[in-house]
Amino acid sequence: MRHVRTWLFKLAFYGGSVVILVLCSIALLLPRAVIMWLCQFWSRYHRACCNGVLGIRARVEGRRHDGQALYAMKHESFYEAIDAPTFLEGPVIPFAKIELMRLPLWGRAASRYGMIGVERDAGARAVRHITRAARERLPEGRDFVIFPEGTRVPHDRAGPLQAGLYAIYKILGLPLVPVAVDSGPLYQARPMRGGTITYRIGEAIPPGLPREELEARVHAAINALNDPPDNAGQPPA
Repeated sequence: MRHVRTWLFKLAFYGGSVVILVLCSIALLLPRAVIMWLCQFWSRYHRACCNGVLGIRARVEGRRHDGQALYAMKHESFYEAIDAPTFLEGPVIPFAKIELMRLPLWGRAASRYGMIGVERDAGARAVRHITRAARERLPEGRDFVIFPEGTRVPHDRAGPLQAGLYAIYKILGLPLVPVAVDSGPLYQARPMRGGTITYRIGEAIPPGLPREELEARVHAAINALNDPPDNAGQPPA
């Protein structure tokens, strides 16, 4: 049955995504609000497909920050990347790998939405690019979402944090809210499994902390849902 549900999910979600992408191609000629709405709808549609077909539901522990913030999330699967606007109940500005921004049509729609591409192998040049882009979008008042490990990390593993996290935190001057997610055992399973994915929202970290303290607090908080005894991981680089 899990195999059947997985294929039905792929058919429903990816088939619907093609339709939404076609609508986005038209929306590129319309006011930006249309693209914003379609992207929000895509995220909600993904959540609905997970709920209705796979039997995956989301549970939130803790409270979102009141006001604009930078959310640093654990990244175990594509679930939380697509679900971020639904989880945060509003438009967000995600940081994502630059390869996604180069996809035909999808990349143009993502750029119009406000996504910031991250070239992970470009070193200091990449950090300068993302901090400049983040500063330009700060007046929009939207939350920012970053995956500080830079890539998907299997459940129960704690990857090192990327250098860009502190640069973005410093330039934005916003509270940083760490979020642990345990989507891997369900969404990354082949075939996918039903169950509950938990978002655990950590205590907001105020602006202005030194790098070592910030990274230690973020690293501990985003790995809070790792199952012991595999929670030790490696300290942030």
